[in-house]
Amino acid sequence: MEKDLVLEIKKLKQERGAVILAHNYQIPPIQDIADLLGDSLELAKVSRNLKNKLIVFCGVKFMAETAKILSPEKLVLLPVMEAGCPLADSISVDELKALRRKYPDYKVVSYVNSSAEVKALSDVCCTSANAVEVVRKLDSRHIIFTPDKNLGWWVKNNVPEKDMIIWEGFCPVHEKFDYQELKEARDAHPEAEVIVHPECPPEILENSDCILSTAGMLKRAKESKAENFIVGTEEGMIYRLKKENPHKHFYSLGKNKICEDMKKIELNDLYLSLRDKKYAVSLDERIINAARGALERMVAVG
Repeated sequence: MEKDLVLEIKKLKQERGAVILAHNYQIPPIQDIADLLGDSLELAKVSRNLKNKLIVFCGVKFMAETAKILSPEKLVLLPVMEAGCPLADSISVDELKALRRKYPDYKVVSYVNSSAEVKALSDVCCTSANAVEVVRKLDSRHIIFTPDKNLGWWVKNNVPEKDMIIWEGFCPVHEKFDYQELKEARDAHPEAEVIVHPECPPEILENSDCILSTAGMLKRAKESKAENFIVGTEEGMIYRLKKENPHKHFYSLGKNKICEDMKKIELNDLYLSLRDKKYAVSLDERIINAARGALERMVAVG
């Protein structure tokens, strides 16, 4: 029974002195049992400052890697090692090296949705919450932005004075949102505020009310006078929005968009991860040292 499994997880967590971190897109039972729930920037900050020596990261691989890079002395577990990210996989180390050779005077800004090896080749990382500020404050007018083209488009729109080369990667989940869905959602809920993630295509970003990270969506939902919201991001976010704002209404922008990788971790996986201490995130010390600076600079921008 789920209730028994939850009790076993809580017992093991206490015995191990562990902390469970979960991304906002995780399935509801994982969100409910997590000690800390957040977006990439929030969880990066949290993982760096935790006193716990064991972190169980319920998210996808690049997130667990980020926690390990920021806290190399800690044991970081990813309950399902196959939980990956197509966006992170859309640029390889060789491709980024080629870009750096072609544009030697450009600084590389890599979205946190990237591999540890790509982070190690970057000057600074960013999240959807702070990408604009990271690029604006970077001491170079010439930027290579990887790997998300939609987030890159949004940044370029906000920092037009920068010369940006934008990699053509994208999140397959957010890329599915289209203008027809947005139009239909607005017609169905004309009083609703449209809040969307910057990984959505430009036609969605241009026609929304607010472009926000998932943490930004939570803040906006609480502070806005609107009672109804159309949400353009992975469907797991709607669960948390409803839970924290029970008197407001949230509708997906079109058919619910689901990230299969984010849904791979279930309660039994979390239980086995705590019980058997699997699967430990292991990174070469050279990669950790090279990537940590880029991530620390990201966190410092906030």
